[in-house]
Amino acid sequence: MTTHTLSVLVENKPGVLAHVAGLFSRRAFNIASLAVGPTHDERVSRMTIVVDGASTSVDQVRVQLEKLIRVLKVVELADDDAIERELALIKVRVEPALRGQLLEVAGVFSANVVDMSPATLVLEAVASPAKLDALLAMLDSYGTCELVRTGRIGLARGASVITDEPAVPGLDTTAARPAVSAA
Repeated sequence: MTTHTLSVLVENKPGVLAHVAGLFSRRAFNIASLAVGPTHDERVSRMTIVVDGASTSVDQVRVQLEKLIRVLKVVELADDDAIERELALIKVRVEPALRGQLLEVAGVFSANVVDMSPATLVLEAVASPAKLDALLAMLDSYGTCELVRTGRIGLARGASVITDEPAVPGLDTTAARPAVSAA
């Protein structure tokens, strides 16, 4: 599956997520992943939306999102120029004799044990989507019995910042930034 990651700045108001989800539903766009959270400015939230590029025109998604009143800015994050992460909680069945092996696998992937019972371990892993997929493949032989993933979040690498000039007039996203004085 060819996916594209969109970083979407929206007004932090009730109903915005419903409007965005409604747009995807009305246009029959497929969402592979959706994560929403506040930014450094309490008036703005960031949506990270991963769309399936094989079934959906990413340019058409961008144009439709930019038409929504509460959407401030839409930027596609290029694979090479973005840092993307997901959080996963993974419950694995493990026999006591194999617990040491499982802990070694978890260590290789920098996963933390966050819960332990006589029959299961719960691992917490934060990594790129590809690294999480590799961890899950390694854990498959142990017997993964429950899994939850947050969905992808991402930021552009380097000095690029997408909050500088909102696409919607009237919401000044620069007002909450601290002034920098030249001393």
